Amino acid sequence: MHGLFAASNALIKVVPGLMIWTLVAFGITVFVLKRYAFGPIQAAIDQRRERIQQTIEEADRAREESRKLLEEHRALISQARGDAEQILAEARKVADAQRERVREETEADRHRRLEETKRQIEAETHRALGQIRMEVASLSLVAAEKVTGKVLTDTDQRRLIDEAIAELDFSALEQGRA
Repeated sequence: MHGLFAASNALIKVVPGLMIWTLVAFGITVFVLKRYAFGPIQAAIDQRRERIQQTIEEADRAREESRKLLEEHRALISQARGDAEQILAEARKVADAQRERVREETEADRHRRLEETKRQIEAETHRALGQIRMEVASLSLVAAEKVTGKVLTDTDQRRLIDEAIAELDFSALEQGRA
């Protein structure tokens, strides 16, 4: 055990010659490392730092571009929604206008048919009244011939027809038609 302490004491003991050679070896090692190792290692570290910086900048640019694209996408979506709402509003207006136009055309057609029906009724009423007048005149002539017992001349027939028609009151029939 004693030997172990003696060896450890020798390493701890300061020896000036050994110290100088240790410092010289250390200085040469530092010089060699600095000249041949530290430069390339530092260059590699600088290159890596530069690549990492470029990658970070590219990521920032990509993130900014993504944000802009997202904003543009959202703007396009909102614009598309607005356009869709505008198209729907215009379609509703067109549909309402067409419905109104069809309703007006139907109403106009109904009025036109109603007027046509009224004209037909009036024409038929005038024709029927004319027929009734002719029948009344004919019956009046037959009755006059039977009463008088003679055949009347054309002038007498015309005069009797006019008198019979004048005595008849067709106003009640004409009022019923109005």
